[in-house]
Amino acid sequence: MSAEDDAVVTVTTRGTVVIDKDACKGCDLCIDACKPGVLLMTDTDLNSRGYRYPLLFEGCTACKACSQICPDFVFQVHKYDEPIVTHRPAREGS
Repeated sequence: MSAEDDAVVTVTTRGTVVIDKDACKGCDLCIDACKPGVLLMTDTDLNSRGYRYPLLFEGCTACKACSQICPDFVFQVHKYDEPIVTHRPAREGS
């Protein structure tokens, strides 16, 4: 077992985002605006209007960039009082 096998990734999440996926038109602006890179557009899942929509992963900083750039007001950003720190094994290839 190498040191890489024991590698641990620490992720700090400072907030969360509520996404109104049915209001989304799949423009991808939020994906590019997200500095921590925790928003990812669905590949095959579509909302009720037939558009792809973003999914949120751990590591949100509650910076509000997604909500500021979204033309359809899809995002509600909430900042945690205390950050949540998680530790997990590093994924292969990361």
